[in-house]
Amino acid sequence: MQANLKTPLFIAVLALITFTLYPWACSATTKAQAVECDVHAGPCSAVLSGCEVSLDISPKPVKAMQDLTFTVTLTGEKADASPYVDLGMAGMNMGRNRVALKPVGEFVFRGNGVIVRCPSGRRTWKAKVTVPDRGSVEFIFNVIY
Repeated sequence: MQANLKTPLFIAVLALITFTLYPWACSATTKAQAVECDVHAGPCSAVLSGCEVSLDISPKPVKAMQDLTFTVTLTGEKADASPYVDLGMAGMNMGRNRVALKPVGEFVFRGNGVIVRCPSGRRTWKAKVTVPDRGSVEFIFNVIY
């Protein structure tokens, strides 16, 4: 009988710790990162290993907790493999949130994903676009809740 009481108690304590600490962890940052990309206005671009990487997110305005389409366009040399996008918040580990991209043209890649809502209300996110064998670039932007 005691073994049955321990399991629900353990689950209740674990849930209490998780829900108490998660909003705190979500609002903690090691350093503030300035928003450098206005995804609501249009694509953002950066240079990576001699090519330009452009990221666009739709529909606009970009809102958390809805299906979003991520489009990465490369200029310059053709990529050997499809790029991908890792979504996260500055200064914390939000867990893996990767958007796999598929080619829709010679230099255009597209995939679907969701930006989750942080319980703390923070709205600054980063999208790390990785182009295999070339490296990665980060775009810092705000979403709407």
